[in-house]
Amino acid sequence: MDRFEAMRTLVAAVDAGSLSAASRMLGVPLPTVSRRVSDLESHLRTQLLVRTSRKLLLTEVGKAYVATCRQILVELDDAERLATGEYRVPRGELAITAPVMFGQMHVQPVVLDFLQAYPEIRIRLTLADYFIDLIENRIDLALRIGDLPDSGLVARRLGAVRWTLCASPAYLAARGTPATPADLAEHDCLGFERTHADSLWPLMVDGLPRGIPVRPRFSANTARAVIDAGLAGAGIVRVLSYQVAREIADGRLIEVLAPCQTEPLPVHLVHGGQPMLPLKLRAFLDFAAPRLKERLPGPVRATAPLTDLR
Repeated sequence: MDRFEAMRTLVAAVDAGSLSAASRMLGVPLPTVSRRVSDLESHLRTQLLVRTSRKLLLTEVGKAYVATCRQILVELDDAERLATGEYRVPRGELAITAPVMFGQMHVQPVVLDFLQAYPEIRIRLTLADYFIDLIENRIDLALRIGDLPDSGLVARRLGAVRWTLCASPAYLAARGTPATPADLAEHDCLGFERTHADSLWPLMVDGLPRGIPVRPRFSANTARAVIDAGLAGAGIVRVLSYQVAREIADGRLIEVLAPCQTEPLPVHLVHGGQPMLPLKLRAFLDFAAPRLKERLPGPVRATAPLTDLR
């Protein structure tokens, strides 16, 4: 039994949720996947997985063993990269994640320019509007919007974005422009369900943040859909500033209640901060950070030098 191969198979089965999904992920026949896991359990003389008709469940021993396997496999990958010269020459694959719209608008163009400059590097870009754990998903770098929790990760600040309320000129001409947050009760509001707060919009009232109740007439789970509804005159939309910077600049949307907006949200590039940073990651950070900083629109763009923050 190849123990490293068996460990990789076990972790893949846990991440994929089933042996058959792991088989497809690894490109290995299902009987081989099942045999590797069974051989590993026999070698350890303990049960790691509980197989049900719908999913795999880890035993208590299995949870601890899989966590250890992840760390061992990361260290093994680091050793292999070191042996193949990845720490001496920028080469290999980088896994990067970012929010969907920011990734499409800003990260992907920078990535494509980077690939032109570094032909020996491959990049796998995952765009998602939900939290992706870097360690569990073997992600090298993440772009994160918002305050960062305390962790062992290393963050490089790029700048900031903010929430904005805006509507089309046609809508405001027909319904009037809200002068205070309380006026939103008389307006059609458009909810962005990703925020899980499309019925309460945080705004500043008398210098203090308050959740303003709204009843969206239309809501969607993507910012693009909500913005398009706003452009069509359906109501007032609340999204992040970078998502509507172009529409506001060309007058297709008009910002409202700007003095009532809450504090800007920081934007960071975040990575695991391993002791020996691969050259491919260091090269991307040096290439991408200043370019992404320049892409952050408007008055909330950071003016301080880039620094690494624990």
